[in-house]
Amino acid sequence: MSRVGKKPIKIPANVKIRQEEGQLIVEGPKGKLSSPIYPGISIETKEGCLVVARDNDAKRWRALHGLVRALAANAVTGVTEGFRVEMDLVGIGYKAEVRGSSLFFSLGYSHPIEYPIPSGITVKIEKLPRTIQNYITTLVLSGFDKAKLGQFAANIRALRPPDPYKGKGLRYKDERIKLKVGKKAA
Repeated sequence: MSRVGKKPIKIPANVKIRQEEGQLIVEGPKGKLSSPIYPGISIETKEGCLVVARDNDAKRWRALHGLVRALAANAVTGVTEGFRVEMDLVGIGYKAEVRGSSLFFSLGYSHPIEYPIPSGITVKIEKLPRTIQNYITTLVLSGFDKAKLGQFAANIRALRPPDPYKGKGLRYKDERIKLKVGKKAA
């Protein structure tokens, strides 16, 4: 039995759940999400909890059992609490700004970069006095769809990944960069 798949998912009082054509539709105060239900996997509501079960113990169904349960749990958490990703922008002269529904970056290139913010995601920019001589800006991304939020954060990070020599660039807040040794004088 899958350790992830057999955990029940508690349903909060303000969340409505229904199944339609291989989809689990979850509606809550923050929005509406759908999660796939594969054939051979069933979802039932028992005593205020969602329980995911599978038809047989083949390797494919064991893997899908945990996947379907995790996607359903993310949908329930997303519509009730939402998700949050924090990113740091490190570097002298590196700037980020929100204008309307777009993010504008100055990342050391010859031109500013405009990146549209998808619907359902909000961005706040905080300038916090911290280490590295106050050259860190924090971007706080929040939304209710975990997959969409994670992809948006990865796309932003790809604009200027952290430099392995100086550590400058966009990185996740908890990401640690192991700096390489530069050239040494002869």
